[in-house]
Amino acid sequence: SAVVATIATYGDTVHTLIEMRGYQGPFLPGFREVSTIDPLTLFTASPKLEFIDHVVGNQPDAAMEAVCEWYSEVMGFRRFWSVDDKQVTTTYSSLRSVVMTDEEETIKMPINEPAEGIRKSQIQEFVEYYDGPGVQHIALRTFDVIHTVETLKQRGVEFLKVPSAYYDDLERRLEEAGVAISEDLTVIRKLNILVDFDESGYLLQIFMRPIQDRPTLFLEIIQRQKHEGFGVGNFKA
Repeated sequence: SAVVATIATYGDTVHTLIEMRGYQGPFLPGFREVSTIDPLTLFTASPKLEFIDHVVGNQPDAAMEAVCEWYSEVMGFRRFWSVDDKQVTTTYSSLRSVVMTDEEETIKMPINEPAEGIRKSQIQEFVEYYDGPGVQHIALRTFDVIHTVETLKQRGVEFLKVPSAYYDDLERRLEEAGVAISEDLTVIRKLNILVDFDESGYLLQIFMRPIQDRPTLFLEIIQRQKHEGFGVGNFKA
């Protein structure tokens, strides 16, 4: 059997807690495995998505700290990583972010809020279109981002475009930092994959277009190579 409880957090977002009590079947009691073959596998390979890397929640201005406190007091989470509006900023907008995680660091939840700027940040835009706080995007981990992106594109998935100047600057920054990545930068540029790095390693990430017809929920694909950040170096892209 399984015991399920649902609790409310920010906005209309909820968390479902599941305790398995000896159940070994698929998903939850009452479910059964689907025996039919995914027809897309007849034409494309598996995208090889492994698990959820993180889930991002956007908040209105000045609401981030209260939400982080809720996760600390109610869920027993702690702060894993954070940036302020001096670190994540462009000419026109900026944001603040705190990543909350559980004791085992298996669940990571960035909590964002907008900061004052000349124009609306993507966080403020999300809150207005969503009509309140909510989950902005879900990041899915892969161990081969190039294969995953190529396969998803074959399946009709559309990703955001990245300016060519980003890759010219990326090559310069990698060279100056003495950082070498295993992937072919020509392919990275062609597929619009973003790269962020520090002294520990690097990550590769790419963002899909919003699932609906407004700038709300979207998905991210991410590959980590000894890098535990969240792409702060790619905010301007």
